Amino acid sequence: MANRKKLNVVADCIYADSDNNPDQRYLTGIAVPDNFLTLAFGKRSFGVFSDLELNRAKTESRLTEILSLTTVKRATSKWLNKKNPNVPDIIAWLMDFYAIDSLRVPENFPAWLLEGVRKHDLDCEVSKGAFFKARHIKSIVESEMIREGNRCSAAGFQAVRDILVASEIQNGFIHFEGEVLTSERLREAIEIATLKLGGVAQRTIVAGGDQACDPHCIGHGPLMANSLIIVDIFPRMKMHGYFGDMTRTFLKGTPSEAQRTLVEAVKEAHGLAISLMRGGIQGNKVHQAVKKLFKDLGYKTRLVKGVPTGFFHTTGHGLGLEIHEPLRIGDSKVKFKPGNVLTVEPGLYYPGLGGCRVEDVVWVTKSGCELLSKAPYDWKIP
Repeated sequence: MANRKKLNVVADCIYADSDNNPDQRYLTGIAVPDNFLTLAFGKRSFGVFSDLELNRAKTESRLTEILSLTTVKRATSKWLNKKNPNVPDIIAWLMDFYAIDSLRVPENFPAWLLEGVRKHDLDCEVSKGAFFKARHIKSIVESEMIREGNRCSAAGFQAVRDILVASEIQNGFIHFEGEVLTSERLREAIEIATLKLGGVAQRTIVAGGDQACDPHCIGHGPLMANSLIIVDIFPRMKMHGYFGDMTRTFLKGTPSEAQRTLVEAVKEAHGLAISLMRGGIQGNKVHQAVKKLFKDLGYKTRLVKGVPTGFFHTTGHGLGLEIHEPLRIGDSKVKFKPGNVLTVEPGLYYPGLGGCRVEDVVWVTKSGCELLSKAPYDWKIP
């Protein structure tokens, strides 16, 4: 790097695709399937794009400057007197050209690239935790994007409801259109319903009976009548990349008294948690309130033959460009701020009885919260 007076300019640097890297998507606002380089400092942000993506980046991205990879490579080659400059070489040239003194990179920055940057004797700090903390505070526009994702989820639930209503019970199993209804068949209907509204639902959970007692089991095989079925739909919107995330529990047939009281307990906990959500409250206060309610209602959380039962996950998590963003409604004492978006999803799980979870999404305000999701809670399908 040429000798010059240092101005203590620190640039955020990301090398990743923006289809899968939420920080790159947040910075650029454009979906690109291949890795590309971005740097940002002050009010400036620029990206280096291949000829394939160059014009699209100019019209669709929110970056302040769009650079041609071909042009940058040529300049770097001349600057280093090197025929085929690599990505670390390009970063070194950009730092010199833009008078950048050091870099800040995310935890998932490629190790080979970090090593190459340091070989150029460049200052580079690996950030710990969230790279863009501003991602935790969602704007009105972002909240509407998440609400749109949840409209896809609601369409999925309607597809489930329609099929269950049209189904019949035969020999203890649910039958639809002359065949035994399976988790796979319901999941297909959900994926089609969300796709029609611009969302992509992957790993959708349709889990009945004891399968539902493993909260992240997606479910498989025939669905039994008179059995609780957890359906968790979390589509990502193709246009902007934000997720929706909702869960409802269904039962086709006649519930037992134990199933009915289980569902009522979860719904009561769900309502309690939402009523407590507001700016300034600590996540552990909400979580502990839910745990206490379940305990007071007689629902114990413990290991039974090595299997966790009861309520053994957090009450919720952050949501946005990732399905699980860093904020948690759990044991952490972190205080929520207006603009935080989180799921609220208490659940109870007992093998032999079944599982129930109800999930909605809230946008935290100063005095409470606003629901970003809406779908019926009716769970009994005769």
